[in-house]
Amino acid sequence: MTRRNLVKAVIAHKPTNRIPYFIRFTGDGEKELQKAIGPRSALDFADNDIIEISPPWWGWNQLGEDWTRMDSPSTPSRVTGTGSYSAFFESLKMLRNNSDKYILAMIYGSHFEKAYFARGIENFLADLAGDPPFAQALLNRIIEKNLVMLDNFLAAPEIDGVLLGSDWGTQIDLLMSPDTWQAMIRPGEQREYDLIHSYGKDVWVHSCGNVMKVIPSLIEMGLDVLNPIQPEAMDLATLKSTFGAQLTFWGGITTQRDLPFGTPDDVRRETRRVRNLMSQGGGYILAPSQDIQGDVPAANILALIETAKEIEASRISDDTALQR
Repeated sequence: MTRRNLVKAVIAHKPTNRIPYFIRFTGDGEKELQKAIGPRSALDFADNDIIEISPPWWGWNQLGEDWTRMDSPSTPSRVTGTGSYSAFFESLKMLRNNSDKYILAMIYGSHFEKAYFARGIENFLADLAGDPPFAQALLNRIIEKNLVMLDNFLAAPEIDGVLLGSDWGTQIDLLMSPDTWQAMIRPGEQREYDLIHSYGKDVWVHSCGNVMKVIPSLIEMGLDVLNPIQPEAMDLATLKSTFGAQLTFWGGITTQRDLPFGTPDDVRRETRRVRNLMSQGGGYILAPSQDIQGDVPAANILALIETAKEIEASRISDDTALQR
């Protein structure tokens, strides 16, 4: 089984001989690991089952001063494109020719975050409550632009999935009411998911914090993979027992406790515990709950990667669950 097919099988909750992993690093996290491995790339050393690529996208351009003020702005929301399609498609061909890994096109800050990147988080949360017509118009503008940009690259056969990102939660609850999310966020997200699925690609979403209240809706909308699954924000056992048969989880290994503050043995123990819990019946891609930062000692990063590469210990043992 290729690594691409391994990831696809896990997303489909089919039997696999091991659990795939996808461990990412901040710049400082990579520098910490390089204390042990030398100047080589942290991603190359980790040898993940998934390889990421950034497609051409777009950003805000020359927004007026009033976009940073509390009142709704009166100037246009100007944008500019970024990246080269010819370079992107050439990179995709090279990746597919040289790797059997699952290729994930990664887009962070794709919708709700894109709005508050323009306005500032405090201002846009105030817009949602105090000026819903403006907030909705801005969200609609973002989705319309996103759909064009997605349509420009989704036909590429090398791409297996697309990750969209918007942090809807704090570690306690949603940043907005569930009703606001349903009315103002869900419709645009649904249009993106439907477009991605129409090209036969998997939909991945990154949303930090406690998003438990919208997970049933995300499942209804067709979401395939949810990240980062912070154990400080949501109980992993509850997530798995409630939604594990319908959703694949990527993440879950704490970056606030064992990885920065534990010993290598603590990291191995916690990694195996989370893997064994979340992989029952398929639907789990092993990873920390956030990119590894510089506060994680190199010895703990090595312990995580070594444990992620274990095969026998990561076999899915519940044959009944596998057939669901």
